[in-house]
Amino acid sequence: MSLQRRLVSVALATGLVLAGAGCAKDDAKSGGAGAASTLKIGFLGSLSGTYQAVGTDLKNGFELYLKLHDNKLGGHPIDLKIGDEGDGAQTAVPAATKLIKDDGVIAVTGIVGGGSVAAVAPLLSEAKIPLIGSNGRPELKDLSGVWTTSFMSSDPGQGIAQYIKDKVDGPVFAIGPDYQGGYDEVGGFTNEFTKIGGALANPNGKTVWTPFPQTNNFLPYFSQIKSSGAKAVYTFYAGKAAIDFVKQYKQSDVKDIPLYAAFVTEGSVLQAEGDAAKDVYTVCNYSPDLDNEENRKFVAAWRQAYPNATPTTYAMASYDAAAVLDRAIGAAGPSPTSQSINEQLAKLGQISSPRGQWQFGKNHAPIQKWYLRQVRSDGRALANVLVQDLATVGA
Repeated sequence: MSLQRRLVSVALATGLVLAGAGCAKDDAKSGGAGAASTLKIGFLGSLSGTYQAVGTDLKNGFELYLKLHDNKLGGHPIDLKIGDEGDGAQTAVPAATKLIKDDGVIAVTGIVGGGSVAAVAPLLSEAKIPLIGSNGRPELKDLSGVWTTSFMSSDPGQGIAQYIKDKVDGPVFAIGPDYQGGYDEVGGFTNEFTKIGGALANPNGKTVWTPFPQTNNFLPYFSQIKSSGAKAVYTFYAGKAAIDFVKQYKQSDVKDIPLYAAFVTEGSVLQAEGDAAKDVYTVCNYSPDLDNEENRKFVAAWRQAYPNATPTTYAMASYDAAAVLDRAIGAAGPSPTSQSINEQLAKLGQISSPRGQWQFGKNHAPIQKWYLRQVRSDGRALANVLVQDLATVGA
């Protein structure tokens, strides 16, 4: 049975999961005596620009958890305030400032870009508001109020480096977007790969960086790959940049060189890439065909809410951000504050997730397993099919 059909079957089998969740009410009734106070939570994500698809998945994942829990976290009704991160820090900072000063949120979640995280985190730290980020994060000096439910941006590359070293007989060409997220994502691979004895095909052993977000013609870079003698390519792109890269790759002289990557086929971009994405290998901390109870529930709810979309790692991590907040707020007493929520986040242990069990490490990011996937025909559709476990990464 194809992945698409399996997901639909699971959704139909548990088709009342959303409705059932909506019937489960907390004792505190809105407006009644002793009613739980409404809490304002801020969501910041790329709802426009290059990474709009990623930001939308983050938003949908968080909102799905709320739908399943009667729009409450820790027993408190949630007033979700939305901010548009856009393409980076220049738009993320004013949006975050509005969430803090005008909307009065007590916690913030989301954020697609590493550069946005680096720019927004000091603002939240100054306001003593915790950040529960749900996409890749760079290294930060002050982690006192910063938590990440997805991964450190260097983790995917680190997780697949040994596999590529074992499978590829020759040097690997590294290429990625010229901004913080690209540096971390590709750097995680190149640092680990060279550390274990792998050789880069890049001239002088240095990654080739493509201007971001303006690069939409990758053909000149593919000429460099061809002339380098590379036996494989490792990269990271997301959103529209991923579509352009993958489509042009399969139309170029390097189309027969194996392509390994982080996130280039994740989510809606896979449908846009079409057959050009076939056989691409990706490293990810999630796959919708993982066989565990939490994932079956998540996939069923997602398919009911979004029948034409497959759940992504972005949606899953944002769903988990809501789950983490749910536990922390519930443990923070009858009148949660930013400080009490942050204190409880530090006390969380094992977290049951659609990706499998994970927990926060010393760097406030998940200690978790990474998986190898390959784009294959799955029935009449293309899918990121789980191939094998890779490594557990985190500290």
